[in-house]
Amino acid sequence: MSARHPAVSRLRRLSREVAEFAAVGGLGVLVNLAVFNLVRNTTELPVVRCSMIATAVAIVFNYIGFRYFTYRDRDKTRPPREFTLFLVFSSAGLVIENGVLYVATYGFDWDTPLQNNIFKFLGIGVASLFRFWSYRSWVFRVVPAASPVPAGGTGEAGEPGDIAPAGEVQIPGSRREPKEPGEPEEPGAQEEAVVARG
Repeated sequence: MSARHPAVSRLRRLSREVAEFAAVGGLGVLVNLAVFNLVRNTTELPVVRCSMIATAVAIVFNYIGFRYFTYRDRDKTRPPREFTLFLVFSSAGLVIENGVLYVATYGFDWDTPLQNNIFKFLGIGVASLFRFWSYRSWVFRVVPAASPVPAGGTGEAGEPGDIAPAGEVQIPGSRREPKEPGEPEEPGAQEEAVVARG
C-alpha cells in the first residue's frame, strides 16, 4: 500500500490541477466566445480576424487566472521569462484555435453564425490540450526542491549535517563543531573562555 501512496498523491494533484485549469479555461472560453460574437456582430472585420481579437483578450484573462489560481504555488522567481513563454505558447494556441476556424470558413465555406461558433469552440478545445501541456511543462514551473539533507543530519541551521548552499564556501571553524571525547580544544578556545568569564 505504501508503494502506491506516491502514485495516488500524484494522481490527486493532477486531478486538482486539471479541475482548476478547466475552471479558469471554462471562464476563458466564455470570454472568448462573448468577445468573438460582439466583434463579429458590431464590425465588418473578417470572421477569423474577429476570432483572433477574442483569443487575445482571452489570453490575458487566462494568464491572470492561471498565475493566481491554477498555478499559484508554482515558481514565481522569474516573471519576465514566465510571461514571455506564456505569450509564445499562447500564440501557438492562437494559431491552432483559429486555424480550425479558418479551414472551416474558407476551406469548406461553413460561414453561418452557428457554424462559426461551432468551429470556434472546436478550435478552442484542440488548442486547450496543447496549452495545458505547455503551460504546466514550460511556463508555470514547479518550485525547485530544497537541497537534500545527508543521512545523520537534522537539517537544522547550525547543526551537523548542514550543507553550504551552491556557490557558497563554508569556512572551517566558522562555527564550532562538536568535539570527540578527549579531543584537545582548538587553539585560542581557552583564552576565549577566560575572556568571557572575566
